[in-house]
Amino acid sequence: MNRENMDEEMLRNRGGLDGREATEIDTPNSLAWEEIGNRPAIRLTGHQARRKAPKKDLLLWDSEVPGFGLRLLSSGGKSWIVRYRDRLVRRYVTIGHPPDMTVMMARRIARQQIADIRLRGLPLPPPRAKAEGATFSQVADELLVSVARRWKPVTTAGAEADLRRRLLPFFGEIAIASIVRADINRWRDSFALRGGSFNSTLPILSALMQEAEAFGYRPHGSNPCRGVARYKRKKMERFLSVVEYRRLAAILEAAEKDMPVAVPLVWLLIFTGARVGEIAGMRWEWLKGERIFLPDSKTGAKVIYLNAPARAVVDRLDNSTNSGLVFPSTRSPERPFNLGPSWVALRTQAGLQDVRIHDLRHSFASAAIRDGISLTVVSRLLGHALPETTERYAHLADDAVTEAADRVCGAISASMAAFA
Repeated sequence: MNRENMDEEMLRNRGGLDGREATEIDTPNSLAWEEIGNRPAIRLTGHQARRKAPKKDLLLWDSEVPGFGLRLLSSGGKSWIVRYRDRLVRRYVTIGHPPDMTVMMARRIARQQIADIRLRGLPLPPPRAKAEGATFSQVADELLVSVARRWKPVTTAGAEADLRRRLLPFFGEIAIASIVRADINRWRDSFALRGGSFNSTLPILSALMQEAEAFGYRPHGSNPCRGVARYKRKKMERFLSVVEYRRLAAILEAAEKDMPVAVPLVWLLIFTGARVGEIAGMRWEWLKGERIFLPDSKTGAKVIYLNAPARAVVDRLDNSTNSGLVFPSTRSPERPFNLGPSWVALRTQAGLQDVRIHDLRHSFASAAIRDGISLTVVSRLLGHALPETTERYAHLADDAVTEAADRVCGAISASMAAFA
């Protein structure tokens, strides 16, 4: 079969591997593609996936999983691919795209798909028998890939880390169909001194168990995580006082020359009450007048309102490019600035060692409520998806409510006295 027939055959095949969705790659009829394909394999990492678009289409192969690669297009497109042979025809299948799919997840999928290809045509046991004896470690990757389609990339990355560090060591060798509430409770007891870690990992395990039911690994309605009590945690409620605001402001003004990126970023966090990721990842294209239109955030698309002080901070920034990140990393301009180390230095100088970056958001809400702004308006300012999230600040409005009650009672008393 000549090269043209091979390419034509490749383009006709649009099906997935083993029932999974996949997309065939259009393979160029050029010697350059073959030369690139013969490059020495390297271990693919997230660094290669974040690199800028090459001048020519580039294909990188993984040294850890033969047949697994990363395709980089000069147009900026990126995709994880698997290369295999089907009846002497070489095929390339897209399995995902950075950054929606991390290199760890892509490598797992590629390893599984390549293994499935090698088993084609061989006698296999009935799927149900395989499902009944499958251990948690054998199916965890498959379940996580399926669940992660509904998650944001940052959530997926955190779930992968929790799976490796907290779930596989305990449940890895247990048959997933036999995991019961007692196993979950024993796992919970192992986090007696780390209740927060258990609380954050339990929803991930629950999602995997729910997905296991859909895959046929467990009976429907058998999720053992349902109803498991979480550890009670004291909510962090640290609000800056007027004196602390003044101390922080003095430090920010003094550090403006030494920290030209960190200082205006902190000012915007103070003036907007936004999350640090929303401001650090802000792009010039999203800035429209007095508003920042975020295409995505923790709660979806969001609008950040710029008041006069916040707008003044933005106006002082260098926007000569008029595109790209407003606060780029000094080492990797294509990535957002990491405020963590700078914030530790600033808060230490201000004598606020116990104040986290997120406490600036809490302080913004506290100042708004104490100024008489309703919880409904505060919810819109903060971009809360649920009103229950804003209710945590309700107790801060007690003074305002008491004052309002006094005014109402005073008015009623005055009216009654008029008829006395």
